[in-house]
Amino acid sequence: MADDPRLTHLNESGEVHMVDVGGKEVTDREAVAEALVTMSPELTDRFFSGDLPKGDAAAVARIAGITAAKKTADLIPLCHPIPLTGVEVTLERSGRGIQVLATVRTTGRTGVEMEAMTAVAVAALTIYDMVKSVERGVSVESIGLLRKSGGRSGFWERE
Repeated sequence: MADDPRLTHLNESGEVHMVDVGGKEVTDREAVAEALVTMSPELTDRFFSGDLPKGDAAAVARIAGITAAKKTADLIPLCHPIPLTGVEVTLERSGRGIQVLATVRTTGRTGVEMEAMTAVAVAALTIYDMVKSVERGVSVESIGLLRKSGGRSGFWERE
């Protein structure tokens, strides 16, 4: 198991450790992730019009996502703290509610996939928190990576 090249967070003895990325090439890296927050069309309309008891939920969710991306290494034990060069969180209508998208960038030795997914997860949970008093059936679904670029593995995109 420790010899499996895909299990990079295990050392030769099979113990968990933080991967040493010091020898990796510094490249521009980007990751885009999404989450879906499902809710009724009426609540979606209220969300985007700013007509909610807790105020401007969209602004709060965007700020929460940006903050979460910056705090990823504090939340995910084996993530490296890396300097982010950009974080963008956008909220768009989807057929079932709100699509949360996060684009995270760095110039460094490791990627920002976890930062992008953490951003959408926390932004989506913030949306839930901001609307739960209006509609209890809201749910957060399908958090995932859409695409990444940079580093040794280059470009990858979900089909």
